[in-house]
Amino acid sequence: MVATPIGNLNDMTPRAIAALKGADVIAAEDTRVTGQLLKHFNISTPMVSLHEHNEHSMAEKLIARMLAGETIAQVSDAGTPAVSDPGALLAAAAHAAGCKIIPVPGASALTTALSASGFVSPHALFYGFLPPKTKQRCDALAELKEQSFITVFYEAPHRIVDCLADMAAVFGPEREAVLCREITKTFETIRRLPLGELAAWVASDSNQERGESVIVVNAAPKAEKANGADYDKILLPLIAELPLKQAVALAVSISGAPKNALYERALELKNSAKGKEPSA
Repeated sequence: MVATPIGNLNDMTPRAIAALKGADVIAAEDTRVTGQLLKHFNISTPMVSLHEHNEHSMAEKLIARMLAGETIAQVSDAGTPAVSDPGALLAAAAHAAGCKIIPVPGASALTTALSASGFVSPHALFYGFLPPKTKQRCDALAELKEQSFITVFYEAPHRIVDCLADMAAVFGPEREAVLCREITKTFETIRRLPLGELAAWVASDSNQERGESVIVVNAAPKAEKANGADYDKILLPLIAELPLKQAVALAVSISGAPKNALYERALELKNSAKGKEPSA
């Protein structure tokens, strides 16, 4: 599994060059793209095409060649294979067949963007590409809204404007994010702004719709836990006049606070009131 540059050819490692030269065949996502890379580094190893539409069938053929003693070098068009790119099915088949898998690390848009984000968090989620349609995309984002980790997305040029607009709508316009566009290339852009401002900035500049983008969204701020006593001003007059369930339901409607928290506090107040009643 050989990582290749995501833009700047100087990021090609000596080990990657040696791996491609030493392989019996290179399995390339697009032989035309990889052909330019091989030409630049004077690599003459033959290629076969392995992409998302033929990976199942090609994996079987390549595993047979590996079992016969050949070395296959897997590359994607750019970056590390199998990271939102073909390669995972071939690797899985190689594992199942007992073939040796050797990763040759190198450029990755994921780690490059994450390192440039400046967000401080011990945890990060790589989501990859969101659904292309707005409804499904917003549904996916809604599931991530409250997560306390950095989230990294890939996005295509023709969807970047809509994607950022949906992120601002779902995550909130104040959540900070970093747009990393055309990483390591001539027109590399790295911009950190609140999502509302970032979405507006990209929408106002058509140049930002050119090239692949990585969007790094900061972790959701930690929600402060409300003290049970914070609800007392709402609950006390309600439980004095209404049945407990009705009082809690009305308190939820007024405050928007979690029902379970309000119910527990209402019980505490009710029991406390009973304990203060004079005995007969």
